[in-house]
Amino acid sequence: MARDNHPRIRQERELVRKKGKRAPFDRVLIVCEGSKTEPNYFNDIRTAFRLPWANVQVQPSEYGTSPLQVAQYAHDLFMKGDRHRRIPAKGFDQVFVVFDRDDHLQYHDALALVKACDKKHRNDTKTATPFHAIASVPCFELWMLLHFEDVHASLHRDEVMRRLKGHLPAYAKGAAGVFMLTRSHLEGALQRAERLAQSHTAHEDNGPFTAVHELVALLVGFSREGGK
Repeated sequence: MARDNHPRIRQERELVRKKGKRAPFDRVLIVCEGSKTEPNYFNDIRTAFRLPWANVQVQPSEYGTSPLQVAQYAHDLFMKGDRHRRIPAKGFDQVFVVFDRDDHLQYHDALALVKACDKKHRNDTKTATPFHAIASVPCFELWMLLHFEDVHASLHRDEVMRRLKGHLPAYAKGAAGVFMLTRSHLEGALQRAERLAQSHTAHEDNGPFTAVHELVALLVGFSREGGK
């Protein structure tokens, strides 16, 4: 049996300690429509800026991929937690629900549900918790495209992908490492998305619009508050 002071035991304990250590900024829960594309992207940001796992949790929806299912899962995960994933009930200061407009029939219902949840529930510190809809019209890849060019008119998701592949030929949904591939263009993407948000909203069916820049800017800001 290994002794308690064995180097391997000490290393494992240190890893657990670091993984559970919180930094002095908000605890955020990010629930995504996609099972790989969006979680990989936000986890890449968390890794790049060394944001503690205890502060930034990224989870794909377990209820399904329709926007309403994603929003409902985000609500339930916040309220009930998930013991197997070590997610405490009400253990977050902000909740972000990431989904696309695409052709989803319940897209507007999801927006309404997120709005209904906003500051209606209190977390484990008795603070009213903001819920944010991080919607993209037509799809998440619009955010990626904004790293390279301005978009002024509505686009079908197929056209978004075609133009994005003109800049990133190897891009594929679900791929890892996309944040690092586009990081040098991040400032331009933030500016373009902000300009779009001044002309369009998530409630439009054609857009173009994405709120991903709001979440990305928050995570990058965390790195300046102690993440890195």
